[in-house]
Amino acid sequence: MPSEFLKRIPKADLHVHLDGSLRLSTLIELSKKEGVELPDYTEKGLRQKVFKDKYASLVEYLKGFSYTGAVMQNAENIERIAYELGQDAIAEGVRYLEVRFAPQLHANEKLTAQEAVRAVVCGLRRAQKEHNSSAAVKKGEDLEFYFGIIACAMRNFNQFMSPYYAGLIKALSQSSKSEIFSIASLELAKMVVKLAKEEKLPVVGFDLAGEEAGYPAADHLDAYRYVHKHFIRKTVHSGEAYGPESIFQAITDCYANRLGHGTHLFAAEMIKDKKVKNKEEYVNSLADYIASERIGIEVCLTSNLQTLPQIKSVKDHPIKEMIKRGLPVSINTDNRLVSNTTVTKEMELLVRNVNLTPKDLKNIVIAGFKSGFFPGSYIEKRRFVRKVIDRYNALAKEYGIPLY
Repeated sequence: MPSEFLKRIPKADLHVHLDGSLRLSTLIELSKKEGVELPDYTEKGLRQKVFKDKYASLVEYLKGFSYTGAVMQNAENIERIAYELGQDAIAEGVRYLEVRFAPQLHANEKLTAQEAVRAVVCGLRRAQKEHNSSAAVKKGEDLEFYFGIIACAMRNFNQFMSPYYAGLIKALSQSSKSEIFSIASLELAKMVVKLAKEEKLPVVGFDLAGEEAGYPAADHLDAYRYVHKHFIRKTVHSGEAYGPESIFQAITDCYANRLGHGTHLFAAEMIKDKKVKNKEEYVNSLADYIASERIGIEVCLTSNLQTLPQIKSVKDHPIKEMIKRGLPVSINTDNRLVSNTTVTKEMELLVRNVNLTPKDLKNIVIAGFKSGFFPGSYIEKRRFVRKVIDRYNALAKEYGIPLY
């Protein structure tokens, strides 16, 4: 499969964290401006010390977020970072982008969580406007670019993660940790609904991120019920560091329309519930339900290789089994800076390591658009997906790639 073809086809990125996707040059510039101390102030040095191609552990992988988060504490910086992410995505052929971040991590004495979301929208709208007003789009030679925002609640947090969380923990001194987590996520859910329904911002989804083990989705059911009742779409980081039960809970308790990662979907040996007598049957039933209900799986290959030591190569990744079983799989970046990747790179990684048919590749590319929480009506989404399919087919013909 030619690299140029993979770069030119329209792509979606449904799972990308804003605070993991800064330009390295921007991080250095903003760190100097904000007085944030970095271990190095050159791109080469930071690539060697922080943002590596391979990480020894999840702790090392997450280290970079302390630096990126530190420069994302005002609206001006957040807007710029979102704008540049939009530009970078558009430049590599992404035509639908869902940017996720945890607004409460950026809330402080001078910036509310709502203002943080508005700043992200402003930045992405600027990138969108530039592209959609281009001559190529106006002539019909290129597709328009659309985006949505996904707000992340945190499975767990402490007072050192943001002034917002510190204030909440202090105010709720008589509450348990799980009660505090529940209150924080419900507050975020209410904010999401207000921004989406009253301000008509493209806040299209609600997510749950953070450490899975020991911090169940059960702590956040009130938040998920609230967004569900207000027709906000739901995704959940699940099956990344925990087993099939986390995925089961995401679907049955959180009404998940999509699953973030879902890597351990087939790991029957990780099931801990003693009530489950036949683990293989449990996994098969779960996978079949996901396939039949078209619950999208947001796969992030490079990120999984960097954070899950048991996955030595893409050949060990369960994506092959997901494709075989007909699950609606999309390919995503997770963190463009931290994982040093793009959607095009992820596609190349997949094509080089998994024996895909042309039909498999097309299904995966189109699944990224079909699974999207598009910020318009269903009819508008279908019209856009049709354009994507037509563009893909035309490029496949140009490169002599069969469609079936």
